[in-house]
Amino acid sequence: MNKRSKSTLSTEALDEARERVKESMEYASSLKGCQYADIRLGLTEYKSAVSENGGAKSMEEEAKISFGVRLVAGDMPAWGYYGQPLGKANLRSLRKVFRMGITKAYQRARANSKNKLAMRDLAPSLAPVRLAPVEICQDVVAAVFDEDPREVPLKEVLALAVKITKEMRAVSAGVRFALIALGTGISRELFQSTEGTSIDQSAALTNAQLYVVAQDGTTVPETFIDHVGAQRGWEVLGGKNVYGKSLLDLALERTRDTVELAGADFLPSTDEPVVVVTDPHFNALLVHEVIGHPTEADRALKMETAYAGRSWLLRSLTDNELDRRVGSELLTAFSDPALEGYGHYKYDAEGVPARKVVLIDNGILKGFMNGRENAAVMGIDPNGSMRATEPQYMPLVRMTNTVIAAGDRNPEDIVAEVDDGYYVVNNRIPSISESRENFRISAQKVYKIENGRLVKLYRGGGISADSRDFFMRIDAVGKDFKLFPIPNCGKGQPIQVMRVGNGGPTLRSKARLTGEYK
Repeated sequence: MNKRSKSTLSTEALDEARERVKESMEYASSLKGCQYADIRLGLTEYKSAVSENGGAKSMEEEAKISFGVRLVAGDMPAWGYYGQPLGKANLRSLRKVFRMGITKAYQRARANSKNKLAMRDLAPSLAPVRLAPVEICQDVVAAVFDEDPREVPLKEVLALAVKITKEMRAVSAGVRFALIALGTGISRELFQSTEGTSIDQSAALTNAQLYVVAQDGTTVPETFIDHVGAQRGWEVLGGKNVYGKSLLDLALERTRDTVELAGADFLPSTDEPVVVVTDPHFNALLVHEVIGHPTEADRALKMETAYAGRSWLLRSLTDNELDRRVGSELLTAFSDPALEGYGHYKYDAEGVPARKVVLIDNGILKGFMNGRENAAVMGIDPNGSMRATEPQYMPLVRMTNTVIAAGDRNPEDIVAEVDDGYYVVNNRIPSISESRENFRISAQKVYKIENGRLVKLYRGGGISADSRDFFMRIDAVGKDFKLFPIPNCGKGQPIQVMRVGNGGPTLRSKARLTGEYK
């Protein structure tokens, strides 16, 4: 058993901070013209280790704590923000720290309000901040785990990583490089608003990334990166994950795949669309890029246009695809924080209860993920989709567990019905247009299908299509739904890297093949 020192900064340290968090909102309410404020205080305990080629690369045990304040004030109500990382010593003076942060956020809100008023004649689209009403909640949410991450010895974390990379290298002489980076921990966040919402929410996290390089003689090396993880304890790496496999078994499977691919031919490109069957792993990246991001309301409302693009689904509030067909009747997509994926939570960073959002229903666009301000602009109810990487960062509309819904077909039958086509397996790298109206996504491997059978393996390619055309051409949807962990969704300025869940079942449609090499 790994006994933690009493001097270690732990999530229990927030027990004594709850009253200070509540007091901070009483202070915010006393400021002249403050219409709304909230504060988030969070602490994460995490231990990690990295191994390369059977050797120890690094190991670390850390605790991070930070807070963030949002406040609306001014004659033309505007936002003011403040966020800051903290140290253990700051816990002894939280009243002072919080008041400083609230004061700065208040000053920024008033300055922003003054500037908005001054620019109103030149920019008539400027409007006062309005927040859609929500229910007031008080709740405590505990982390879920079988094996407490805090009780796993750091040496055990490193030992597992070393063992796995040794066995990866032993798979074949063609394995040139093997890396495992893994970690486990618990985070806790306190939320309080001037409206009275008070949330104490914790979550566990265990995850691992694997990277393998293989080469067949003097050919171009083949590489693959994959990720496994869940918001649970150490049991995730023993097999309680989307693959139903231990990290060791998954790493060896991916290593053998990479060795096999190193000797395969490169996928040819096609000028015209061909029949393609895409597997659930590939579709996790497809739904992420072409449905998930375009249905985030802040992006659709062009709050990100300057640095992250727009949405092909909403050109304006009066010119959009809402209640219009954007895919075949077989296509349904939704976001659901209740699913046990990386996008799971009970309350978002605004203290709003999370709920399922149907994005596309039988091919018809139905909605967007939103925050309270976006919901007020669009005249709809908030659905609890605001999140931040850490409390010190400003919350943004983020995907939750955003997926394509399962169908009723056996995936084997979907492939067997194809006389001439391709089976596209495991996602790699996306390349998406500015408004995500078309895409190119590469795969780990692609198989040629002839007369319903997989006859040849290719590497170095993927598919490309117009987003609407691809969705409209879907003619089969499998019942093999899977939800995958996506650890590195980037959004915001400065960028925030967020964990989200994406997935779906096997799909069949048409797209062009994009070979990576000639």
